[in-house]
Amino acid sequence: YRSTRTALFDGIEEGGIRASAYSSHEIDEHENERAMDGLQDRVSILKRISGDINEEVEAHNRMLDRMGNDMDSSRGFLSGTVDKFKTVFETKSSRRMGTLVASFVALFMLVYYLTR
Repeated sequence: YRSTRTALFDGIEEGGIRASAYSSHEIDEHENERAMDGLQDRVSILKRISGDINEEVEAHNRMLDRMGNDMDSSRGFLSGTVDKFKTVFETKSSRRMGTLVASFVALFMLVYYLTR
């Protein structure tokens, strides 16, 4: 019994136990430092990704603003064209109507042959 106990606790005194606890504390500190380094790397990666996302969102917002402006201008152009058609259709002139229909047919045929 005595030899087993001696082999188990050989060289451990009060100071030895404290030194062992201190070594465990040092190991924990090193692990914490490694974990903190890993977290710093992850945070920097997330920061870069969020910056890239921000740039992408701003670019898409600018593109959407330009598209909105283009749509507004085309809406204005189309409303002017529709108003002109209304005035043409409101007049009962058969000559104008014939010219208009012939123009549309000619335009349609031209576009048809150009796209073929």
